[in-house]
Amino acid sequence: MTQSASPPNRALLELPQVQRERLSHIDFKLYFLGELRRTDVADRFGTGPAAATRDIAQYKELAPENLVLDNTDKIYRPTANFVPLFDHAPQRVLTALSRGFGEGIGEELKPMVRCEFPMALSEPKMSILAPITRAIHRNKAVRVSYTSIESGRSEREIVPIALVNNGIRWHVRAYDRRRKGFRDFVFTRMENPVLLEDSPITDEEKVDQDVQWNRIIELELVPHPAHPRPEVVMMDYGMPDGVLSVKVRAANAGYMLRRSAIDCSPDHSLSGPEYALWLKDPLALYGANNAQLAPGYRNPRDDSENKPIKAL
Repeated sequence: MTQSASPPNRALLELPQVQRERLSHIDFKLYFLGELRRTDVADRFGTGPAAATRDIAQYKELAPENLVLDNTDKIYRPTANFVPLFDHAPQRVLTALSRGFGEGIGEELKPMVRCEFPMALSEPKMSILAPITRAIHRNKAVRVSYTSIESGRSEREIVPIALVNNGIRWHVRAYDRRRKGFRDFVFTRMENPVLLEDSPITDEEKVDQDVQWNRIIELELVPHPAHPRPEVVMMDYGMPDGVLSVKVRAANAGYMLRRSAIDCSPDHSLSGPEYALWLKDPLALYGANNAQLAPGYRNPRDDSENKPIKAL
């Protein structure tokens, strides 16, 4: 099977969104699971068998070479010439395969294929998460008890602007009214968040004023010079030219580089099998507040080794 989607179909683009969602689900089932039943559509969207039959017929009209009915068990299967009708985003596909694709709720969600992924050791409580996401959506401030490594427990008023997953834990990017600046606040260190309905947001507290959040850094990653098989690294990261260009917010750069074990030392001096990539130009991180989190990073303004970054 080919990996790229077919060119956008004009008739497909003119369909209502709900109809495209049903056709996308048909495309997904055929492409990634290799089979489709009428009940797959009817159960997923709560439609009757007749409506599911119409959806499959419409899909076949748009992509007649994509599926064939196996009369032995009345299951549609992809043909050898199958070309996906939709451009399926890899992260969404992997989430669907490992977590389920909208079938069931709560603990009923089940993976579509056998899979394994890292256990989450730190997850936010929903009673903490919900007020924060409401604040982001409605542009409100929150009063919260927060325990930081540096100063212990204190009452804070923060203005949340975005959720961030650094690969190990979730935190919220927010304006801290006490410190008068934007900071990262870890969910598991929060207690008793209260939405402040009558506390207006000032201009300095808005997301467009967060320089670190709005600054985009472009990083060029290359196979680590000490790696015994650079061609394998190039295959792993899809870099036929030997360079992987990544754009990341300055506020998240250190987290990303640490999670991915990128050697950011100027002389690629870190050793070990975990260091498959090297940051070609460590100066690209200059000015990023959490650059010290990047493995091996040395501030060009310092003659000595950097001190560890202070956590909130």
